[in-house]
Amino acid sequence: MRRILPLVAIALAAPAAAQQPRAPFTIAETGQAFQTIDEAVQSVRMGTATILIAPGVYHQCTVQAGGHITFKAVTPGTAIFEGTTCEGKAAFVLRGQGSTVDGIVFRKMRVADGNGAGIRTEMGDLVVRNAMFLDSQEGILGGEPVAQKISIDHSTFAGLGQCDESPSCSHSIYLANRGSVVVTNSRFERGTGGHYVKLRVPKVTIADNSFDDTQGRKTNYMIDLPEGATGLITRNTFVQGPNKENHSGLIVVSAEARTYSSAGLRVEGNDASLAPNAPTNPAFVANMSGEQLAVGANRLGAGIRLYEVR
Repeated sequence: MRRILPLVAIALAAPAAAQQPRAPFTIAETGQAFQTIDEAVQSVRMGTATILIAPGVYHQCTVQAGGHITFKAVTPGTAIFEGTTCEGKAAFVLRGQGSTVDGIVFRKMRVADGNGAGIRTEMGDLVVRNAMFLDSQEGILGGEPVAQKISIDHSTFAGLGQCDESPSCSHSIYLANRGSVVVTNSRFERGTGGHYVKLRVPKVTIADNSFDDTQGRKTNYMIDLPEGATGLITRNTFVQGPNKENHSGLIVVSAEARTYSSAGLRVEGNDASLAPNAPTNPAFVANMSGEQLAVGANRLGAGIRLYEVR
């Protein structure tokens, strides 16, 4: 295990709501302060702004309908949004021209349709960094049918996903667009159903992450590319746990459709092993695309097969 020590300790020690300043949301460019996140967001309109968020636990949500907004915790890991969603979707519903979320914690998000998320991205490019998504139905969900670019870096996803609360499953990350998704330097653990990363996009980069399924329950694939994809999956560490709903593959390509070409998708330089009592004989890569992938050298523990065509 090589890298990722995100913000768990900081988040657990964050101040209570009673300690928040009277106007904890400040526009960095102007100094104007607001008592709620949504008031700060609506003040931006179609402009560009950074909203600085003071330490505290916030039972609030917001809908960004325009502009380019950076949501930034003053101290990473201490701005916590807990249990409140907008539009029955997420704490942050983002459909502006672009959004950045930096250093913020989202936890305990649940909605009636089973897709309660920290972030719901519906329009505009998205950058997420130094964030945490905890004990919710979903971490990050959404996308749009254009060349949207989404980047997720140095973030933690724990206690996410479900297949029991609604007719369809939810996942730690579930994104769809016709552009790209990059996931780097992030940690996935303690899944509670669905897949850890599910991407319906033509191009992916998934690198330098850790997937620890040892305490997962009713989980499925580590990485699901259900409609195919090209790109790179490298330098990740995978530990498959014992309490799987589907243990047949760790990385699965085109299980539902062949919308996007998967020719040359590179999977190399990864480490994968089985936790004690985990079911044996899964395929590290299961390919249903009908195309040739570029599966290179990967370090696999006992009981894992490198590759399977289905």
